Amino acid sequence: MASVSTAFQEDYWKNFQLTETDTEFLYNHLLELETPLETRDLLSALVRERIQVERKTIEERRTSSGDLYQPKGTYQIDQALVFPALNWIPGKVISIREGQNPELGEFGVIEVQLDNGDRREFATGLEEHILNSPPKFSEENPALDEKYVLQEYAQELTAYLDEDLETNPDFVRIARKWFPRALLVEVSEGHLNLAEAVLDMAGGGPLPTTELLSQIELDANVNYNLLEFSLDQALEEDARFDEVGPAGDVLWFLNRLEPEEVLRTPMHLRYDDIDYDRAELTEEMIALELELDDELSDQVSDFPKSKSVEVRLIYPHLRAGTIPLSNRVRHLFPTAYEAPRIRFQLIDGKSGETFPAWVVREKGYVFGLKDWYEKNEFIPGSIFEVKQSKNPGEVIIQPSSQRTSREWIRTVLVGSDGGVVYAMLKQLIPGQVDPRMGIAIPDHESLDTVWNQPRSKQPPFEQTVVNTVKELAKLNPQSHVHASELYAAVNMVRRCPPGPIFGLLATRPWFIHVGDLHFRLNDQDI
Repeated sequence: MASVSTAFQEDYWKNFQLTETDTEFLYNHLLELETPLETRDLLSALVRERIQVERKTIEERRTSSGDLYQPKGTYQIDQALVFPALNWIPGKVISIREGQNPELGEFGVIEVQLDNGDRREFATGLEEHILNSPPKFSEENPALDEKYVLQEYAQELTAYLDEDLETNPDFVRIARKWFPRALLVEVSEGHLNLAEAVLDMAGGGPLPTTELLSQIELDANVNYNLLEFSLDQALEEDARFDEVGPAGDVLWFLNRLEPEEVLRTPMHLRYDDIDYDRAELTEEMIALELELDDELSDQVSDFPKSKSVEVRLIYPHLRAGTIPLSNRVRHLFPTAYEAPRIRFQLIDGKSGETFPAWVVREKGYVFGLKDWYEKNEFIPGSIFEVKQSKNPGEVIIQPSSQRTSREWIRTVLVGSDGGVVYAMLKQLIPGQVDPRMGIAIPDHESLDTVWNQPRSKQPPFEQTVVNTVKELAKLNPQSHVHASELYAAVNMVRRCPPGPIFGLLATRPWFIHVGDLHFRLNDQDI
């Protein structure tokens, strides 16, 4: 069948722009439903509306602008016609002549003055021609097929619609749902004070909006979904309240009762950017950086979304009671559309114990594991498993089943002068520990004095790395230090991703590579 061009050209939806008419339609659509809608639902309604308007326009052109041109017909001078194959443009016949093509037999030719100013010639009297059978709408152009449009362009159109509505003061969005701002139910300061009291009695939260509504007596003769949405909007605009639910759930918490480590990055996780040239890193260094999976690494990689991931602790996360929200593990934890902090439940896969935790999305860590780390007697280098749960809003963590053993291990010691040294001592090793990253800590408090020093009194980063290599080298008969050992040890005294450390190893002449990412220090070159 023939293809009929319409105003919906092939790139129509690629070049989509929201018009004032579209905005008015969306406003009235929400008003009519009295229910907030997600962007995808608004998009579906808008696409349907645009297609219906275009179909109506085409039909009007068919019936009001003249007779339908088909090659099998015969026509008269001054007869008004419309041409489906030319976007239903109207025209008028200005001359008629006989056609000249022996292969087609007898036929005529009409010259038409089109409304756009062009003059074109068209065949007449041809019984066999593809344009004699105008196609149905669904066949003539996929841009007029709602299902096709949403399948092919939903992602781009949804992003565009979100961006446009966010700049429109007439619309407001909460938890991915939109509604006209002027039609929201008024929530008084008294209602908000009551909501604060309810959350206070619940230890800060989290509580769903439905629970708050049932207790603050906000009543209005409107759709319940709109009532809920209006309270969500009022809470969102009040700094006392934080929305902390995972995607799809709206949960509220009192900001002042959230853990300090959730509102502000714990001291041990704070990192001041260190300049280095990534181009100097070797392929082996980049591969190790990927394996170490530090959440601060410049390197980004799409790891397979496994249902279970092993995490190797470094000291800053051990001391802060956090899990790095790294590329490899991120997908296992709840996320949210907008909320920067998400409260959820961790489950000990061994004991079944459940306890609350927080995803701090913007800073890249999960907080709430201090007690669990202490209970399992973890050390830097300890390995545990993070697993997907069948229940949304829950994540399973499971320590290694390996028993505690007494072994020789690198042990960090802090002298009375605040200096950090390492020794190989026999220590109790709980569970599974990475042999290159394992470090025993006899006294956490003395190590804290190193972290609590003002930055101005701490040695420069490069000096820290050199000092650490010297200390670790004493523990090895060949005086070699592996890059991953160095990474774990540097993080005993300051937070640093692998990149800057590897950058020094690759560019400073006093670090001699002896193979397989082992290095030794040449003191004479320093």
